[in-house]
Amino acid sequence: MAKYLLLKHYRGAPPAVNDVPMDQWTPEEITAHVRYMNDFAARLEGTGEFVDGQALAPEGTFVRYDGPGRPPVTDGPFAETKDLVAGWMVIDVDSYDRAVELAGELSAAPGAGGKPIHEWLELRPFLTAPPTVTD
Repeated sequence: MAKYLLLKHYRGAPPAVNDVPMDQWTPEEITAHVRYMNDFAARLEGTGEFVDGQALAPEGTFVRYDGPGRPPVTDGPFAETKDLVAGWMVIDVDSYDRAVELAGELSAAPGAGGKPIHEWLELRPFLTAPPTVTD
């Protein structure tokens, strides 16, 4: 089994086919989208492939160590994950091909008008061992 992270993006990826921002959806469209996501996760729980997943709130802050008692906090000027990442799901599957299959299925979550979003998802494998360094 290998773990993969599926990242849902607000922006930064190529636009989705049904590229209507969620803040312009009807309450019914949002409910249908959330239901699809929950049903997808429940099905993967049943197969043992679901590890975890969360939607992210739009708020966020960068924090960095800058000496004892002085963590600087900023709201930019960096590209921040609050502007880019909408949520994530971790899956544990038998193969890369299965991960791609599931990412494609998740991409079909309904959006505006009840039509599939066809959004791009970023599929990233978990690092299973530190890289080998040779001289």
